[in-house]
Amino acid sequence: MALAASRPFLSEGGYGEQEMDANSALMELDKGLRSGKLGEQCEAVVRFPRLFQKYPFPILINSAFLKLADIFRVGNNFLRMCVLKVTQQSEKHLEKILNVDEFVKRVFSVIHSNDPVARAITLRMLGSMASIIPDRKNAHHSIRQSLDSHDNIEVEAAIFAAAHFSAQSKDFAAGICNKIGEMIEGLATPVDLKLKLIPILQHMHHDATLASSTRVLLQKLVALYPSTKMVIVTLHTCTQLAASSLVDIPKQIQLLLQYLKEDPRKAVKRLSFQDLKLLAHKTPHMWSRDNIQSLCECALQSPYDSLKLGTLSVLSTLSGTIAMNQYYYNSQGNTTAPVHPDDLIKLVQECCYHSNCALAAHSVTVLTNIASCLEKDFLSLEQDAVFALESLLVLCSQENGVGAQNALKTAFTCMVKLTRSRPHLSQPVVESLLTQLHNAQDIARIPMCHSLAAIAMQLPVLGEGILGELMELYKMIGSSSTDKQQELLVALAAVIFVANQKTLSSEVKGVIKQQLENVANGWTVYRIARQASRMGNHDMAGDLYHGLLTQVASEHFYFWINSLKEFSRAEQCLAGLQDSESSVALARIAEALKYYQRGIASLTAASTPSNPLTFQCEFVKLRIDMLQAFSQLICTCNSLKTSPPPAIATAIAMASGNDLQRCGRITNQMKISMEEFRSLATRYHDLYQSSFDADSATLRNVELQQQSCLLISHSIEALILDPDSASFQEYSCSGNVYAESEYERSMLSVFAQVLEDVEALNRKYPPVSYLHTMCLCRAIISLLKVPLSFQRYFFQKIQSTSIKLALSPSPRTPTEPITVQNNQQLALKVEGVIQHGSKPGFFRKIQAVCLNVSSSLQTKGVQDYKVLLENMTNEVEQRVEPHNDYFSTQFLLCFVALGNHSVTVEASVIDSNGIIWKTGPKTTIAVKSMEDPFSQQLRLQQQQQQSQQSQLQRNALCRF
Repeated sequence: MALAASRPFLSEGGYGEQEMDANSALMELDKGLRSGKLGEQCEAVVRFPRLFQKYPFPILINSAFLKLADIFRVGNNFLRMCVLKVTQQSEKHLEKILNVDEFVKRVFSVIHSNDPVARAITLRMLGSMASIIPDRKNAHHSIRQSLDSHDNIEVEAAIFAAAHFSAQSKDFAAGICNKIGEMIEGLATPVDLKLKLIPILQHMHHDATLASSTRVLLQKLVALYPSTKMVIVTLHTCTQLAASSLVDIPKQIQLLLQYLKEDPRKAVKRLSFQDLKLLAHKTPHMWSRDNIQSLCECALQSPYDSLKLGTLSVLSTLSGTIAMNQYYYNSQGNTTAPVHPDDLIKLVQECCYHSNCALAAHSVTVLTNIASCLEKDFLSLEQDAVFALESLLVLCSQENGVGAQNALKTAFTCMVKLTRSRPHLSQPVVESLLTQLHNAQDIARIPMCHSLAAIAMQLPVLGEGILGELMELYKMIGSSSTDKQQELLVALAAVIFVANQKTLSSEVKGVIKQQLENVANGWTVYRIARQASRMGNHDMAGDLYHGLLTQVASEHFYFWINSLKEFSRAEQCLAGLQDSESSVALARIAEALKYYQRGIASLTAASTPSNPLTFQCEFVKLRIDMLQAFSQLICTCNSLKTSPPPAIATAIAMASGNDLQRCGRITNQMKISMEEFRSLATRYHDLYQSSFDADSATLRNVELQQQSCLLISHSIEALILDPDSASFQEYSCSGNVYAESEYERSMLSVFAQVLEDVEALNRKYPPVSYLHTMCLCRAIISLLKVPLSFQRYFFQKIQSTSIKLALSPSPRTPTEPITVQNNQQLALKVEGVIQHGSKPGFFRKIQAVCLNVSSSLQTKGVQDYKVLLENMTNEVEQRVEPHNDYFSTQFLLCFVALGNHSVTVEASVIDSNGIIWKTGPKTTIAVKSMEDPFSQQLRLQQQQQQSQQSQLQRNALCRF
């Protein structure tokens, strides 16, 4: 996560550089608002959302909205419309308005205007502000009055406001429900107005009684007004109400199925399917066996493809949920036959070979989900699913239409899911994909290659025998340099790299390079090199990066590409190690470290303030330290030969009571190595916790590196330092661990082999023998033989999340401390804004923010009395849930000890799974604790009295 600027802004009593930026921007807009020209006023109003986005803290937002409210109060209707649009665009900032009463007062004053358009805009403004004023009675009253207006614009605005207030306020919803019902049933209300009034009823979900009474009203309306538009609007409102209130969902499903069967109108049937799909997505557990059976019967009895398409779209949503288990199994988990057990399968098998791509795609989805999710009794459906997927693949791979491409994506998703749950089906699926790869259109080949790579990443089904076929296809790719052609080059190269993840032959490398020289641009070459780094083909990646060095557009890009080239050369040095060659391993590690040091220097030069490359630098530094630790451990193992224990080692061991001392200096060196590997594991864990925006493959890669360090540390302890108490259960790899990639499979295999070797050698021979050191060297070389995978987050950040903090009070200048008296508490207010990139929450979402406030005494002042140690520091932690990406909380801090204190506020995030990510930012302010005046005066009086008493005693002694 990108760290925000540590200095607060827009805080009480502070006028820093950022504060001046925000204030000057607001003053500039205020100057435009005060202009006499309408155009300049409008331009100033529409620029406010950008200001809110740049400075999203309450003080500025409160001032800005008050200025907008003034414009709304005194401006014309066009300006009011601009203010309304700004308010609607900035809805998530409304709760940051501090003076809500004043803001509403200025806006509400326009409701008494004689202009119905002004009143209508005001009503829409009130509706847009319903989230912050849900229970304002004057607003409720104005909406009720405006519903009876004779002006259509005002009535429509009142309907808009009523819908928004009903969603926010229980009291308003309960009070307006009867009035809405009366207006709908009234003969004087036009039909188009009734159609606009009915959707308000979907917000009557605040309690079960209100929802039930509203449902009765809606059912009554369906019977009273059987026209198509009224039935569609009423049924959809009823569905939305049921989905929001979770009341009467089975009844709503039955009602929709009834209209689906009995109503002949296509529009009504179409709406029934849409609402059934909505309920299938939101509440699949509420679907009974009879509901699914009714859907199947309806589709089987109908000759129309559109009806079957709608039915299968609902079933495809249900098939991946618990509804299928309820359909085929009872509560005890035993199979019980439905009323007509073959109806669902019969419908799917009938439609999976249909000429309509969408119909066949939904059928294949249902068939795949049934074959994948249900563990037994449906083994015969597996082959049906494979044949249906092959048929859909042949049907859609020759077409360029949007529908065919969507069906292809569905088919590829089903293939990956089916091969993951049924690995024995991988070979026929891959063969069918390879067969179609030659004949398909370019637009279909790209997702086909992605699907092949995804299947091969799960299971090693692409052997070297298939490599020749892939290379022939690579040669056949046309010589055009269109975007699709470039995309196909990247996708097919990824499949080739997955098929052979160790080292590519010179012939394969030559074919790829020749093809890239002919048609590929620089970006395509970079993407292929990136895939090679990800799959562990570092020799190919290094050559491609080297060719790109002269094609970059800036100095930073040059250093970035150069660093990637050096990292690939470093990992290439470690390829081809042999288990018994510890001296060769030392030389290879030294050479790899040389390249890594060059690469980290280039990587540091490639970083910029906007893109600091924090994760990349830390990951490479950890890799360098791990290689150095491996080298040091191999040298330590060799020291048993070069520096054996001295003759008096046994006597030293007996005298010290430590039996390991008889092994000589190697014992202490092993302890140092073990602590070093544990420290590396802790650093990898810290990197994992700070990578909130990383994808799961990258996080798994970091986790595997951490486990490698822990494995070596445990091996040292089990073989040499403490063989008797070593336990292998907590480190053993469970058999049900699912490997997502070939790299992970290789690492897990190495872990299992090393643990097996260590366990076989444990306690058999007294430490330290050559067998122990050879076992450790073999473990290191086995880990180094697996090519390191540079995952997606190393190259690309899809999700971007940052937190910006503001502290109140804040100092006027960064070096000036905040003064507080030692007998008082400092109220520290912490506000924060969460900022997202283009794809918020793509991998994980923020559920809460954990704020930790700590203080420490930096310089101690003059103090006559002693202060307890626990009173000299503060350590407080709070969890706060953000709302609309904003959070705020307060801390009370005590500074009893006089002097200068440093207060640090650190933010961590908690995702939806409850995992804590230490992402920052960390902000520090200085606080100076001063003695309060009363205590100071009292202390001075006591000192004066003591000096007077001592003077009197000296005078008395002199007289004596």
